[in-house]
Amino acid sequence: MKITKLKLKNWRNFDEVEVSLGDRVFIVGPNASGKSNLLDALRFLRDIANTDGGGFQKAVSTRRGVKKIRWLGARRSPQVGIEIELFDGDTKWSYSLEFIQETYGTRRTLVTKEKVVKNGKTVLNRPNKDDKSDSDLLTQTHLEHTFLNRKFKSIAEWLGEVSYLHLVPQVLKHPDLFLQHEETTADSFGQSFLSKISKSTKSVLESRLGKIEKALMVAVPNLKELGFERDSITGKPHLKARYAHWRPRAGWQREDQFSDGTLRLIGLFWSLLENKGLLLLEEPELSLNPSISRKLPSNFSQLTKRKGGSTQVFITTHSNDMLEDKGIDTSEIILVTPSNEGSNACNVNEIEDITLLIEAGFSPADAVLPRTSPREIDQLNLDY
Repeated sequence: MKITKLKLKNWRNFDEVEVSLGDRVFIVGPNASGKSNLLDALRFLRDIANTDGGGFQKAVSTRRGVKKIRWLGARRSPQVGIEIELFDGDTKWSYSLEFIQETYGTRRTLVTKEKVVKNGKTVLNRPNKDDKSDSDLLTQTHLEHTFLNRKFKSIAEWLGEVSYLHLVPQVLKHPDLFLQHEETTADSFGQSFLSKISKSTKSVLESRLGKIEKALMVAVPNLKELGFERDSITGKPHLKARYAHWRPRAGWQREDQFSDGTLRLIGLFWSLLENKGLLLLEEPELSLNPSISRKLPSNFSQLTKRKGGSTQVFITTHSNDMLEDKGIDTSEIILVTPSNEGSNACNVNEIEDITLLIEAGFSPADAVLPRTSPREIDQLNLDY
């Protein structure tokens, strides 16, 4: 299954958005324009569909309620809406969800629309007669219930497997200093990364770490071995590595001694090997050498072509090095631009002057990234 289109209404800093999605998508834009918020719409659906995610109400509460989710400019139509289109072989699906917060009483978050269409035929359309007789039913979606989503179970399963990575090395190195807040999702900043890999079977763990070790030997000078262990006292999972050293029997180092770039590479490589469907990556170039960043697009391309062609990778990035790859097509880039009326997002192949530049031989970095710089950047200066 693959997602081919995303539509948003009153979501975060977007009034209305409709973008096409392919196997590989690069999302670019200025700081605070909404790149992460675009990805978060898919994480939101993942959190609802995932059996461990807590469902619709938890997905809303972890984002601090409808007021924090809804676009500030929403007035006439206060509903927040997400719609996706997907293809599963010859089957075309669409899933739509809209919701609102009550303006009175307990101010519940209620579903105002939940619709599923399969090959043009509606298989779910809410609110239905049951919802109208008992409004409490509108506090939950059918997406999150196995019994109720039987007719579109493949959508729920696919959304539940969406993966996300924005690993912050300091969180991984010093987890005791960064307590998990109830308002953050389990995958935020890599807090659950070590726990996740520890749940792999021994054969999977050894296979993936072996592949990552080979890649790291190219990217990280002097690395000799990469391994996994549990603390003999606390039982906590740890990564460990040994480097070439003047002392032949130099000891192992744990992840708190790894460089930031090494940890981000391990997280990235693991996610690429683990991914089964859709992988969402936030600025994977951070802490990486430019030469490594330049190789990432080809690695993403290889990933999407394996496993029967069912894999997709969506990436937010500011990386000039990554976007220097002339193999990136204009249809693979989404440009997010802020305005006084909320942010806009569109596929770059819809912007004629950018398309002409790339057809003339400019790289995506040269053609697109200048659009992401603040207009008054030359005036940026601190008055000391």
